Amino acid sequence: MITLNNVHKSYGKKQNVYEALRGVSLSIKNGERIAVQGKSGSGKSTLMHLLAGLDTATSGTVDVDGKSLGTLNEGALASLRNEKFGFIFQQFFLQPNLTVLENVTLPLMIRGVSQKKRNELGRKLLAEVGLSDKEKNRATDLSGGQMQRVAIARALIVDPEVVFADEPTGNLDSDTSEQVINLLFDLHKRRNVTLVIVTHDHELAARCDRTIHIQDGKVVA
Repeated sequence: MITLNNVHKSYGKKQNVYEALRGVSLSIKNGERIAVQGKSGSGKSTLMHLLAGLDTATSGTVDVDGKSLGTLNEGALASLRNEKFGFIFQQFFLQPNLTVLENVTLPLMIRGVSQKKRNELGRKLLAEVGLSDKEKNRATDLSGGQMQRVAIARALIVDPEVVFADEPTGNLDSDTSEQVINLLFDLHKRRNVTLVIVTHDHELAARCDRTIHIQDGKVVA
């Protein structure tokens, strides 16, 4: 599904150039559960951003279903992200002025889906993540674990083929982390989505099919 071929990513110019990725090549198959691990600054998040079309490679190619992301304009990239990908972030990025249901259905509102249809789908997903009773709450009223469940529901509402999760348990205590991990893998099993998870959590990585280890911008294992 997703292939990187000799990808380099640099920031800055001339003597201030920083090479975040250095010749990375890898493939991720449909339905896989992939963990990406490495020390802070190793290039993990940069790799995820390139895989998800959130950033562009300096050189090399990133292909999704045979299409090179480097050949797509911003509108086509935005459509790809909105149709194929779901995103879960450590900071949740929920809108504090919106209700839980409105946060979950926001991607569908951007698509122009009717309020009736998006609320119907949103309520089904809130039931899946165990938050049916919170749909009218504001995001600021929730615990960290509940916020992450809302973020998971929001990622899934577009029925994505791939879910990218950047440190999804980074802000959670151990018990809540376990609940979120179990939820992610249960949803993977039921929906057969591809999971790409950037994480420092070795227990979470151990439950994935493969772990990609990044060091100094290179895949070392």
